[in-house]
Amino acid sequence: MATITELTAKDGTPRYRVEIRLKGYPTQRATFKRKTDAKKWIASTESAIRENRHFKTSESKKHTVADAIDKYSTDILPTRYTAKEQRNRRPILSWWKNEIGYCLMSDLTTATFAECRDKLAKKTNNSGKPFAADSIKKYFLIMKSVLKACVIDWLWIEQSPLRDGRVELPELPAGRVRYLDEFERERLIKACKVSNNPLLYPAFVLALSTGMRQGETMNLYWKEPATPPIDTAWGVVHLDRNCIILHQTKNGSKRRVPLIGLALAELQKLGKVRRLDSALVFPSYKDPLKPIDLKASWLVALNHAEIDNFRWHDIRHTTASYLAMNGASLAEIAEILGHKTLQMVKRYAHLSDGHVSSVIESMNARIFGGV
Repeated sequence: MATITELTAKDGTPRYRVEIRLKGYPTQRATFKRKTDAKKWIASTESAIRENRHFKTSESKKHTVADAIDKYSTDILPTRYTAKEQRNRRPILSWWKNEIGYCLMSDLTTATFAECRDKLAKKTNNSGKPFAADSIKKYFLIMKSVLKACVIDWLWIEQSPLRDGRVELPELPAGRVRYLDEFERERLIKACKVSNNPLLYPAFVLALSTGMRQGETMNLYWKEPATPPIDTAWGVVHLDRNCIILHQTKNGSKRRVPLIGLALAELQKLGKVRRLDSALVFPSYKDPLKPIDLKASWLVALNHAEIDNFRWHDIRHTTASYLAMNGASLAEIAEILGHKTLQMVKRYAHLSDGHVSSVIESMNARIFGGV
């Protein structure tokens, strides 16, 4: 039997204290700000008790999902993610909190999250279109991060119900791979070189040489700024060490990017004529404290090179594709591009078929000789 008692908090807002008494089981109590959450908790807890799922570790019985999300938002988000990523994650965390925030950590099951997956599949985005598979996976990726903190950092639960892919998620569509063929590359290099914007060519060469993201490329400094950007990736060029150190990246990890050949030569040229009013490698002409916007010059170059359906981000795909075709492994490509897992670089696997064949041939020759 469950009872709900309405109380008034010190700030004058209502609170709902819930008490569940079932014969043969300890009394369960909890307090909520919303009556709807109280009712949801009653239904979930009574069901868990009857199915013998409720009485687990003491910590898992003390904390709700809302507690976990609040603690994650306070302790984890500000210390491990950029301000931009924090803004991206907070609405998703709010969705989870609204859906299952009332649940005790001890009551979470794969069925709980399967139901949430189905709700997300019916959800629409700002354009009124159904949620895409990658959006659903983004929601679950963030929730997995919360549960990981519950397991490792706070010891609230022993295992995550989302571990080992226990909740089946929609398959992602094949990633877009648009890269420059040999003739397109040569035409675009020439077009960038004769551009009216003298920064387009070195920026393009650097992006193609390193595979850095556009934000990483455009937010490079000659020395570490006194006030580093907080909303975007940034890095510092070290010509004396022939490398770039990316201090802040999309995945939150530092990365060393080697400078070799033409990219190094172009940065050395820029270093000799750098502007005195800006520490940026590619500063804006209008505001030297901001990176330049190359969009107009880029579109002109693409037009002159007669190249269609190609974005700046596709330079990164081009670098990855060339790496694959020149024998780099998926692990090596992931390391160069700054991916923590191989999932994002599997789209380039088919481009390295020749390399895989030669590796197998070499192994067989060693094992079986010339047979």
